[in-house]
Amino acid sequence: MTHSLRLGVAGLGTVGAAVVRMIARRADALAAASGRPVRVSAVSARDAARDRGLDLAGVAWFDDPVALARSGEVDCVVELIGGAEGPARATVEAALALGKPVVTANKALLARHGPALARAAEAAGAPLAFEASAAGGIPVVKALREALAGNRISRVYGILNGTCNYILSRMELEGLTFEACLKDAQALGYAEADPTFDVEGFDTAHKLAILTSLAFGVELDAEGVSVEGISAITPLDLHMAEELGYRIKLLGVAEATPAGIEQRVHPTMVPRSSAIAQVMGVTNAVTIDTDALRELTLIGPGAGGEATASAVVADIADVAAGRVPPAFGRPASALTNPVRAEMQRHEGGYYIRLTVHDRPGVAAGVATRMAEREISLESILQRRSESAAARDRHGRSGLPVPLVLITYAATEAAIRASLDAMAADGLLSEPPQLIRIERD
Repeated sequence: MTHSLRLGVAGLGTVGAAVVRMIARRADALAAASGRPVRVSAVSARDAARDRGLDLAGVAWFDDPVALARSGEVDCVVELIGGAEGPARATVEAALALGKPVVTANKALLARHGPALARAAEAAGAPLAFEASAAGGIPVVKALREALAGNRISRVYGILNGTCNYILSRMELEGLTFEACLKDAQALGYAEADPTFDVEGFDTAHKLAILTSLAFGVELDAEGVSVEGISAITPLDLHMAEELGYRIKLLGVAEATPAGIEQRVHPTMVPRSSAIAQVMGVTNAVTIDTDALRELTLIGPGAGGEATASAVVADIADVAAGRVPPAFGRPASALTNPVRAEMQRHEGGYYIRLTVHDRPGVAAGVATRMAEREISLESILQRRSESAAARDRHGRSGLPVPLVLITYAATEAAIRASLDAMAADGLLSEPPQLIRIERD
């Protein structure tokens, strides 16, 4: 009988517990697909007394995940601890040093140490698999690394954080504030008590850095991602987006430009007719632009125990069958150093919401500052509240009102310079809102 693949699962949180259950539930199918039995032989977690609803009879328990990685009872280490340093990193490095395959869902670890871990894996002849690290259950890593090998990829972009997509969806559909939707997301378990990592875009940035490396054959460069979150988005912005034919999504975008690889995470206006605009709630989506297929969009659950476990178990099946390619699709030595395209050189359309004083000459001053930077305006919309209109009828002026500008293609540097000039002129009563437009 073929020797079974003995798994050591480090981390028994929501995902780890789901992985153990899935392997038990799908044992026969996994053996058939990979040509050998797959079983959990050891686990490690912080609290041995906690009831996780798992049958761990005959499974070795390790308080120390590094000891689990080094155990002679473990052939493959499944790292689900999380975090870029500490036990997670030590466990993965210990496994690779012994030539043991590693399956991980740890985006933070890969964003920080991915190239070094890939080199260590190659030196040891051990697979390093991480399908679950980028978009939960969506098989985008396999698509980029294997299925699209014959394509030249020009752009990868998507909704990579379910928490942010849930908040923006609720804000749009129900007219709620960011704060109200965040509170609901926390109550439902979609957002952490400290939601900064999600709502300020850092989670998306880690995932985007992984996808960028796979798409363009470059060293992973998480520090090169320009990051903005969604906390400044207001119901008015979502209403204006709808009126203009757009939806606002937090996107991670990686694009090959003449200036280099552009990596950016920010709230983005996408056409309501696009596939990615239809993705609501906690669902994730990734669109890949290629020369042969043009546009490929993958949509599915981006988080949660079962969805993430699905990707982890798929990697385990590949390890068991011996069909895992190099971590980033090519030898680590073949990955090139990315040339960063600085955000100031980004060129595209912009939605700009200004809060200006409602008095003569303000609109002309705004137009002048835009024209000085050769920024062409596609449309200008002014929204005056009923209270402001009523006050004006009684002879009062200078009340703050929103003025919305939609620009044709312009550079980030030109847009920022024009806004700075408006502020210096005293035209703005509040900081401006700027949202980039991602056209089809």
